[in-house]
Amino acid sequence: MTDPASLSPATAPDSIDAFSQLQLAPPLARAVAEMGYTSMTPIQAQAIPKVLQGHDVMGAAQTGTGKTAAFSLPLLQRMLGHENTSTSPARHPVRALVLLPTRELADQVAKSIKDYAKYTQLRSAVVFGGMDMKPQTAELKRGVEILVATPGRLLDHIEAKNAVLNQVEYVVLDEADRMLDIGFLPDLQRILSYLPKQRTTLLFSATFSPEIKRLANSYLQNPVTIEVARPNAAASTVEQHFYSVGDDDKRRALHQLLSRHETKQAFVFVNSKLGCARLARSLEREGLKTTALHGDKSQDERLKALDAFKKGEVDLLVCTDVAARGLDIKDVPAVFNFDIPFNA
Repeated sequence: MTDPASLSPATAPDSIDAFSQLQLAPPLARAVAEMGYTSMTPIQAQAIPKVLQGHDVMGAAQTGTGKTAAFSLPLLQRMLGHENTSTSPARHPVRALVLLPTRELADQVAKSIKDYAKYTQLRSAVVFGGMDMKPQTAELKRGVEILVATPGRLLDHIEAKNAVLNQVEYVVLDEADRMLDIGFLPDLQRILSYLPKQRTTLLFSATFSPEIKRLANSYLQNPVTIEVARPNAAASTVEQHFYSVGDDDKRRALHQLLSRHETKQAFVFVNSKLGCARLARSLEREGLKTTALHGDKSQDERLKALDAFKKGEVDLLVCTDVAARGLDIKDVPAVFNFDIPFNA
């Protein structure tokens, strides 16, 4: 176990740009090295020192900028003082709570945290809807220090007395703007009311809308504000094109673009679940290996669809924004906005 005295927040540097400068505890440093992390992204370079120093943080950053490591690594570093090998659940209360808007995001973040913490004694678990509560309950009853959750399913476990949050020291509201868009504000308010007042709170959002600012004012204490990119700016590596096409011609235009550029894999975003299912069926009939990802799919179907896409077994992933936002799938060559987003 790591000596808690060596993890004093006051020793965290104010500015860093490489993971080697972090002086992470050996178990975390080993995991980071194995994952090939060297240089930090802007959100990591700015947020990690502030979290290590104990500040609340309000961060605006694009999806895919390394937010998960930006909050997970410093929280794990600070939590190492709670490591223990006891089998007693009482010795493993929830210390960190990470809330996310969708099942896919929760599952993805939980997997990353497990990777970062795999050489520590810290336990983590994820709970989200669409799955049987019994296995989740069994894991919670064994005790976990880090709990990743969607708000609705977490409230189910709180009401069933499976999750006790009175020793939470850190809470992360990730993709907070999306949680508000979906209508999770009342759930968030209930969950936050169960937490100790003395805690570190981190909020990450694509934008600093008035609603997000009100949320931050209510639950963050003198937060450090970090904004690493203009909201909704495209990453510099993305080449963008606009095509003016009538509704009746969009499917044919999409097929032509895929053929012309010999696109091996792509995301195709649509505005509705019905449109998502119809387009996926149409593309499948045209000989393209296609799967749909939307809110009416069961959790098992959604996970299988993502796994098939990652393995290259599927060419096109047709998805709604709510179902797919924040998915971390590397090296996707093309993204098509088949419909203009509602919030464009």
